[in-house]
Amino acid sequence: MNYFKKFQRILELILWNFRFFTLIPVLFSLISAVNFFILGTIEIMMSIIPNSNLFQDPQNQDLALVVSSVVGGIDYYLIGIILLIFSFGIYEIFISKITISGDKTIKSPLTINSLEELKKKLLQVIIMALIVSLFKKIIILQLTTTIDAIYIAVAILLVSVSTYLGFSKE
Repeated sequence: MNYFKKFQRILELILWNFRFFTLIPVLFSLISAVNFFILGTIEIMMSIIPNSNLFQDPQNQDLALVVSSVVGGIDYYLIGIILLIFSFGIYEIFISKITISGDKTIKSPLTINSLEELKKKLLQVIIMALIVSLFKKIIILQLTTTIDAIYIAVAILLVSVSTYLGFSKE
């Protein structure tokens, strides 16, 4: 029976230390988040190139492309935020609680206490990213028929309803 207790203690120690393998997705998610922040910044910077005719004609296609690029940059930022929240959440759930400068009174918006809370925060940011992505598509869409306008209206309605249902349970 003594051997069984030793084996059990060793097995539990191995299982407990296996949680450190979650550092792999934490680190790569952080690297990916930085990558998306850089991509978003590049996308927005590329849209800032001065164009003297840009604001003269409200129907100007260049204006729609600039707005689309800025919205695309915001989309990249939101994906980076998703990865950042994922990294913080996985680290806090499996490794250790993050304390800011040793002060436990500071409450971080990225504090995650359970997988359910992590899923909820990720879902909220993912919904926002999808809304921004839809907005980008609508900006550059050329309305040619009445059915195109109906599709846009239905898409906006579905996004509104899903946003209401997703955020109203708080």
